[in-house]
Amino acid sequence: MPLELLYFAWVREAIGKGGESVLCPDGIDTVDSLIGWLAQRGGGYAEAFADRARLRAAVDQAFVPLDASIVGAREVALFPPVTGG
Repeated sequence: MPLELLYFAWVREAIGKGGESVLCPDGIDTVDSLIGWLAQRGGGYAEAFADRARLRAAVDQAFVPLDASIVGAREVALFPPVTGG
């Protein structure tokens, strides 16, 4: 089943698009492993995902840590830390 990815802020700018649909290979079962797999695409992906400490994620619209499972997920959003004020 395809996984919908959404990219926001400078992550979107580095990659050059706001989202995409992907079929993850076997073994990609956490947000962290997804980020590693995406970074291997090179170019803007490598740039956007070079420093995982600068990333936050949501799985199916719920904020999660990067070690969270994506098994059965329909959507993963990747973005920088959000500040409010």
